Amino acid sequence: MHLTGVGKRYTLRGPWVLRGVDLHLPRGGLIRVEGGNGGGKSTLLRVVAGVCEPTAGSVTERGSAAYVPERFPPELPFTALRYLTHLGRLHGLTGRESRRRAEDWAERLDFADKVRAPLRGLSKGTCQKVAVAQAFMAEPDLLVLDEAWTGLDVPSRGVLDGCVVERVEAGATVVFVDHDPRRLADEVTDTYRVEAGRVAPVIPTAKAIRVVIDIDCGHRPELDRLPGDPVREETRPGELRLHSTTAHSDALLRHLLTAVPGVGVRAVHREGDGA
Repeated sequence: MHLTGVGKRYTLRGPWVLRGVDLHLPRGGLIRVEGGNGGGKSTLLRVVAGVCEPTAGSVTERGSAAYVPERFPPELPFTALRYLTHLGRLHGLTGRESRRRAEDWAERLDFADKVRAPLRGLSKGTCQKVAVAQAFMAEPDLLVLDEAWTGLDVPSRGVLDGCVVERVEAGATVVFVDHDPRRLADEVTDTYRVEAGRVAPVIPTAKAIRVVIDIDCGHRPELDRLPGDPVREETRPGELRLHSTTAHSDALLRHLLTAVPGVGVRAVHREGDGA
């Protein structure tokens, strides 16, 4: 999915909430969006999801999309089951399949005992579970979650974490906002910060590690250009120490083990953990 020169304002002469946004959101990517209140995070997510159109620029290759808003409107005149079945049909499912999936997701998110209750009578947490269920039911190519974990109990937050990982593994793109910086931290592929309408990538601070390898004394052309351009340190004749960031360490080790015959990797450890 691509956003090219995207800008958004809500009135003809109003301020630009987003401006000059260029993003590539890859399939199978888990994208975290950060930023302060009023910076444009929710507007960016709505544009990405197709809930609102950009004022300027274009959005292409979105595919099928589903969206969990920051606030779910519980005043809708439906039961939870009727609402989910209706949304499933809007996503292209048959009535029977919509109902089956609605009941399955009600079980998974632990509101099966309330699925036939009117939405207006449900708690905020249960309404949020309904909002989550409708987004996952159709197995979309693009899933956009705007603080979807807010209001959920701890077990349901864990279930939602697992559901997100499943969609990513199935090849979907997932874009999310959440106040907890630990949320899916080990799974996130890219992070962007929205500030004053501008969107910029967040480059993580990569910790350095040392890769110690044994090499022959002679010139080795395979070592002239290594992934990540690591800092080299000759510790003793015939031995070389490479200092790489974690961002490039996997590629560096793979290169040394497969593309440079005769090089033995003696040790791998983080900088400062010992020689």
